[in-house]
Amino acid sequence: MRVSHATPAIVLRSWPFGESDRIVSFLTESHGKLTGIAKGAKRSKRRFVNSLEPFSFVNLRFQDGVHSSLAFILGCELQKSYKNLIASLDKIAVAFYCVEITEGLIAEREENRLVFKHLKQSLSYLESQETSLTFLIGFELKLLRLAGYQPFLDSCRRCGVNRPRLPGPIPTSQMRWHFSLRDGGILCESCCGLRKEILPMSCEALDLMIDLQQEQNLQSINLTLPVLKQMRAIVLRFIQFQMDKEIKSASFLYQFSA
Repeated sequence: MRVSHATPAIVLRSWPFGESDRIVSFLTESHGKLTGIAKGAKRSKRRFVNSLEPFSFVNLRFQDGVHSSLAFILGCELQKSYKNLIASLDKIAVAFYCVEITEGLIAEREENRLVFKHLKQSLSYLESQETSLTFLIGFELKLLRLAGYQPFLDSCRRCGVNRPRLPGPIPTSQMRWHFSLRDGGILCESCCGLRKEILPMSCEALDLMIDLQQEQNLQSINLTLPVLKQMRAIVLRFIQFQMDKEIKSASFLYQFSA
């Protein structure tokens, strides 16, 4: 007899399968990312009522598949829907992007309660607050850290020269930095010629990215739009490099964050 499991979960996405079923991807609290089949979901009026929509916070019941990697979804009870979030196109764009990169950076059945908590808190934030580039970059950097992909920003990844903090005198040789997608961190001016996949990075952008990565209070810091956009471009490229595939929601999101 197969064992059934119950866990809080967030619906990442779902798509039709056959005439009456759906395949659903969840981020669960205790079983990591999980993909399952909801038999008869298109016709069900009890087990899956309004509970398989993206971003829904649910109580999931499932059994592991016998001859397939797909779990068998026994039931899915809606605990919370984010009505204010789904009423706003810009919030929907941000939420779809957050969900897609979370799904892309987390392996199947790899438990990570901190990532689950991070996504749940972020959806709750979008439900009650306006979105912003600062929120978006903060979400990305924290997700990268929790998923094990945190960028290295304190020193050059090749020669180890330390990055000076602003304000203060900065040696001319260390004025310019570059972010290396392949090295997962910054390179100094002397080392950047050894890599092709690099992005220029100002000292201001580097300092602010570190503050966001450390979740510091940025209310007293002047977050200028050009610096935010530079950080956003770097982080997006780095996430896409790690996922090794196109982020489909990124182009839709760009319409609201450009």
